Amino acid sequence: MITLEMQLDGASFETAGEASSRVKKVLQQIGVPGDVTRRVAIAAYEAEMNVIIHARRGIMTALIYPDRTELTVADEGPGIADISLAMQEGYSTAPDSVREMGFGAGMGLPNMARCSDEFDIETVIGEGTKIRMTIYHEKRP
Repeated sequence: MITLEMQLDGASFETAGEASSRVKKVLQQIGVPGDVTRRVAIAAYEAEMNVIIHARRGIMTALIYPDRTELTVADEGPGIADISLAMQEGYSTAPDSVREMGFGAGMGLPNMARCSDEFDIETVIGEGTKIRMTIYHEKRP
């Protein structure tokens, strides 16, 4: 197993994509199929951006096993008031300043769920959110 742990800082748009790129690079180096690597990278990027947009800080952990990648992103942020609403494509609580930069279109959580084989959200208002995603490296029956 390979473990990657990356600190994420809220509002740090200049570092956006660094954590997900690191995960992608490792997956490519160990020969994970391209379509799987792409799904992991998208899920990781969307989670990374959610921390940068909404939270004070967070940690992304990638556990890379021979058969799967498990991503966990835990943040210190506002929490999600209505998960079912937040899962709807296009729903966004991003401020206008973030949208003007081209982020916050409301596709983060739906894209994470779509790219994951297993997806779970835990959230506490005023404390933060933890998202767990598992992406299998081969198709499962």
